[in-house]
Amino acid sequence: MEKVGFIGMGNMAEAIAGGFVCSGVIPAQNIYAFDVAQEKLKKTAQTYGFHGCATITEMVSQVDTILVAVKPYLVEQVVSPLKELLKGKVLLSVAAGWDFVRYQSILDDSTRHLFIMPNTPALVGEGVLLLEETNSLTEEEFQQAKNWFGAVGTVKVLPSSLMDIGGTVSSCAPAFLSLVVEAMADGGVMYGLPRQTAYELASQAMAGTGKMILQRALHPGQLKDMVCSPKGSTILGVASLEKNGLRNAMISAIDTVMKR
Repeated sequence: MEKVGFIGMGNMAEAIAGGFVCSGVIPAQNIYAFDVAQEKLKKTAQTYGFHGCATITEMVSQVDTILVAVKPYLVEQVVSPLKELLKGKVLLSVAAGWDFVRYQSILDDSTRHLFIMPNTPALVGEGVLLLEETNSLTEEEFQQAKNWFGAVGTVKVLPSSLMDIGGTVSSCAPAFLSLVVEAMADGGVMYGLPRQTAYELASQAMAGTGKMILQRALHPGQLKDMVCSPKGSTILGVASLEKNGLRNAMISAIDTVMKR
């Protein structure tokens, strides 16, 4: 069984490593990790049963595949000194903005690499993991990566030209939709619902709606029409949302992010 090493063990890396272990796709004893926060690393390693390493070179030398999970601005200063050690190995990266072309400039040609863009619901096993179609992995390695990351969510392969917009939609959605949940809960509280109950109702309704759209292959408009009866309360609420620009606000938010 292949050994996998993590450079960085923050929240996202912990979610991914934990998903690997809990799903059984990679045994804990085959996972190694290095992080500058050694005390936190030790606790996380004990929780999941993987190996915490004292140095980055110690970790890289023991594994076949390396997963880079550090802040994007740290990638070059962390990875470049490892160029020789990474020769012939596989590098997977979840650092935003570090796509295939960018990694090509700092890695040896023998290092096969793939850019992955996760989102925060991976922390609860419900993430969206975007894999860049342009990569230098073998077909077997690419299929293995898809299998591994499927342990923490839904895997989608996108061409390089769509990774930015795909990541904007999937990565911004948790924040945007959290605003919707909070606003709906505020409306419930205004009419007497306890705050926590309002959050739970709105959150579960959102989760259930997403599952219906995915599992039944429904167009969102179909689901909206299923709920809106003639002269009913829901269509009145929908009309109010349209009047107040909900749809335009969401599209404009995506447009603003893409123009950053």
